[in-house]
Amino acid sequence: MAASFTQKGNIVDIEKQEIYFGEVIVRDGFISAIQRISGEEPGAPYLLPGFIDSHIHIESSMLIPSEFARLAVVHGTVATISDPHEIANVCGKEGVDFMISNGKTVPFKFHFGAPSCVPATVFETAGAALDSTAVKEMLLSDDIYYLSEMMNFPGVLHNDSEVMKKIAAAKEVNKPVDGHAPGLMGEQAAQYIAAGISTDHECFTEAEAADKLKHGMKIIVREGSAAKNFEALIGLMHDHSDSMMFCSDDKHPDNLVLGHINRLCARAVAKNINVFKVLKAACINPVKHYKMRVGLMQPGDAADFIMVEDLKNFNVTATYINGEKVAENGETYIQSQESGAINNFNCAAVSVRDVQIDAESFPQVSGRVPVITALDGQLITPKLFVQPELLENNGALVSNPEHDILKIVVVNRYKPAEVKKGFIKNFGFKEGAIASSVAHDSHNIIAVGVNDEAIVSAINLVVEAKGGVSCVSENNSAVLRLPVAGLMSNEDGYEVAAKYTKIDNMAKSLGSGLEAPFMTLSFMGLLVIPHIKMSDLGLFDGDSFSFI
Repeated sequence: MAASFTQKGNIVDIEKQEIYFGEVIVRDGFISAIQRISGEEPGAPYLLPGFIDSHIHIESSMLIPSEFARLAVVHGTVATISDPHEIANVCGKEGVDFMISNGKTVPFKFHFGAPSCVPATVFETAGAALDSTAVKEMLLSDDIYYLSEMMNFPGVLHNDSEVMKKIAAAKEVNKPVDGHAPGLMGEQAAQYIAAGISTDHECFTEAEAADKLKHGMKIIVREGSAAKNFEALIGLMHDHSDSMMFCSDDKHPDNLVLGHINRLCARAVAKNINVFKVLKAACINPVKHYKMRVGLMQPGDAADFIMVEDLKNFNVTATYINGEKVAENGETYIQSQESGAINNFNCAAVSVRDVQIDAESFPQVSGRVPVITALDGQLITPKLFVQPELLENNGALVSNPEHDILKIVVVNRYKPAEVKKGFIKNFGFKEGAIASSVAHDSHNIIAVGVNDEAIVSAINLVVEAKGGVSCVSENNSAVLRLPVAGLMSNEDGYEVAAKYTKIDNMAKSLGSGLEAPFMTLSFMGLLVIPHIKMSDLGLFDGDSFSFI
């Protein structure tokens, strides 16, 4: 039975930009009335609409939706715009259905999209494909709220038939289309937006975001575990709060335990951005843009609201969804749900011979070896070219930890295939290796290490687990099993976060200065982000969209 109660506090009316002491009257899970009692009362809690993550891949939390919800509500998050693109690339529509079904088992408001790019490119091997017919069928469902990020921006610019059919299908049912166009500006950005694409979360400079805002696009400020654009973009909120939102995109479980959108609100207010503008982006804009089934703390709305200590730190003391108290003072009230596992894994153990690189046959550019440059907090990867002598040893090319150039390999997890090899800089390992079956977007197995033996050991731990993240040092090895599509655990979310923290610390102990080495590794196969990446089919140039 839906809850009925009265809650007093300082009411934050974001739309009218006023705060007063009053009471919210909840009847049967809905707000029946809000009554003003007096002016703002010092020391009283503040009541406001719940926070929304406007673009997130739940899979990147390594938690199934029901467990993600348990952690998120503690920080005042009541709903998400969730792109199930990751599990769709592994398991197709069946994976999307799993996410929707599991999300319905808890009192949290997930809003899933129809993945637009499965596979993301033809330059990698995915576990499934969703063509325009399949996407159109998904968009007809009431459980699908939008067309997920259109990463194939070259396809939009060149009027690719399949791409345009997917966009048209969303327009036919009046559902928004999410964008993904890193670095796109000027006439090309205008063309991309004119095709009907309404948002972008990939801007990494203020100039780029301002250019897209000028053309009518909404900008989502992203601050995830790997990609962090808050500092670059937040200044735009002073003048563009009506057209901005917040998102995580990808957030590992240890980060989710610490905070969510509430932390971005605190950081924005600390930069002297008007609190009503900040809360409009965090609570109001997503609901209106995506037509979310989330209340905005108005009479007649579902009772989705939160209590915070103040409007500076945004420490959440209670979270209500449909009038049900789902979290209080750092404790989640959502119970764990029984869940099975869905997967797509057909991969055998690899040997040292599989990951060796013959110096004579490895591709060179003007006599130099191409190297991926990983940047902490960014998804873009500049190209580096080094003398082959730096890596050569008895006719083979090997890692050179002294110069921080390590071998990176990708193993096809869906069928037997040749292992692809390359080199990467900035992981900083002095020993060992890490491997992961979380590797955007196709989620083949990706590994980085200081020698072939360690790389093979790390990969085979993931193979044996049929999905997970692993770490191998000189004296130890560990694996966090991810049985759901090789992306998620179905165990208790707090336990998964603790296990991830342990293996993440182990990876950092190998010598890495990266804030999130596993998250950074997971993006080194993301071909749609420039400039150089690694797929299961080879080393890829993201600028020319061709193999090196």
